Amino acid sequence: MGYPLFLALNLLHSSSLTLNYSDMSIKELLLNGTSFLLLMKEYAVDIADIKIKDEDVLNVQFLQHPQVTKESICIEGKNKDGIINFFGTLHYNLRSKLAVFEMQGFERSAVQELT
Repeated sequence: MGYPLFLALNLLHSSSLTLNYSDMSIKELLLNGTSFLLLMKEYAVDIADIKIKDEDVLNVQFLQHPQVTKESICIEGKNKDGIINFFGTLHYNLRSKLAVFEMQGFERSAVQELT
């Protein structure tokens, strides 16, 4: 099965035109998209075990610049075999409630390597 290059994410189902940026997190935005969930399922990653490295710093930056921009990110996921780090670029526009994760690669760390 091929790896999706672009993961378009359907974000924040809201009929309101007013958007409170402070209530959003990168993880919440990604988890609202079916393509991202399918990627996590493909690697048997439990969504409860997803961590976005430096998410707090990125959230502050996103709030300061809600227009279209992009950032390199690392998403860490865990499954029964160990940890998987997904590397890529997060393209986002908070005003349009849109985020796209462009996966560029990943690495696996087996459980025995972690101890």
